[in-house]
Amino acid sequence: MTGKELDRGVWTQLRTLSKENAEGVAQHLVMVALLLDEDPDTAMLHAQTAVRRAGRVPAAREAMGLVCYRLGDWTKALAEFRTVRRLSGSSHLLPLMVDSERALGRYEKALELAGSPEAKTLGRDERVELAIVVSGIRRDLGQPEAALAGLRVPELTARGRHPWTARLAYAHAEALLAVGRADQAREAFARAVDADDDGETDAAERLEELDGVVSTDLLDEPEDEQPDGQGEEPTSARAEDERA
Repeated sequence: MTGKELDRGVWTQLRTLSKENAEGVAQHLVMVALLLDEDPDTAMLHAQTAVRRAGRVPAAREAMGLVCYRLGDWTKALAEFRTVRRLSGSSHLLPLMVDSERALGRYEKALELAGSPEAKTLGRDERVELAIVVSGIRRDLGQPEAALAGLRVPELTARGRHPWTARLAYAHAEALLAVGRADQAREAFARAVDADDDGETDAAERLEELDGVVSTDLLDEPEDEQPDGQGEEPTSARAEDERA
């Protein structure tokens, strides 16, 4: 990795550093991006190094925040996202800040942040992400109609594929289910499946559930009993999937 993989905006931030340091920090930031989903623990090591070498560079603090968010350290993620906003003046991470407040159970704070003046300055992608998060909060609060109403955005019927297409369709399906519109929810889950090339959601599994399909993992089948009939009975425990 040379660090040249970063976009021009990040390199503009790195100009405040010496040439050698900027190149080194850039390489660590590239590694964070590459490892964030596959190996967040190692991504954290790169993020920590980037922050140690460039603590006042917004991109370095954003990288740290994203790793913390990925690892479920919501308090630390919030602190880093706030630092990014203070250093850069940008509110593009507001949806993740709202989602972190939600994860901490601070729903009123999350909704207050979602309704802040900064939220009105967000670009299209960030506005859609924020709508998805707020819809989830409304469902958490037992407000299914509000959850559904909040997703009636123009992007819901937008043509083509966008970074948020699958997640928006998935959130819409969940909101439809919450108000008892199972048939429409099925259609929305199907749209999510069609758009979810990267497997961001479990829309395919949810669609199977609605269709009454039961999946059997052959690897979980019990072993044949021993000839003397004393073979151990297998046990299994599965955690319920977390849903947005």
